[in-house]
Amino acid sequence: VQLQASGGGLVQAGGSLRLSCSASGRTFRRSLGWFRQAPGKEREFVAAISMSAGSTYYADSLKGRFSISRDNAKNTVYLQMNTLKPEDTAVYYCAAGYGSSLETYDSWGRGTQVTVSS
Repeated sequence: VQLQASGGGLVQAGGSLRLSCSASGRTFRRSLGWFRQAPGKEREFVAAISMSAGSTYYADSLKGRFSISRDNAKNTVYLQMNTLKPEDTAVYYCAAGYGSSLETYDSWGRGTQVTVSS
């Protein structure tokens, strides 16, 4: 599976961004997830969605502000990020795998930078 993330940028605190992850290859029996990595920090799970069942998973700290969705016809996953905070600044990566653990994702796209200014 090859993944291409897009949609990052610079936004003021309180603003919104929508990231897109376009996948090529078989994803139907897998999940597509978003992870992020801030400078000096480890990569962390953000959200994931099962491409078959549509089940969603979120990092507890991001529930209510972030929303993940999918378009199976386009083999694309979206991450809607609302009420952004400076601490959301990170490189956001799209990955294919299972569940919500970084170790269970084996296909990674290049990240997209999200910068939230205060």
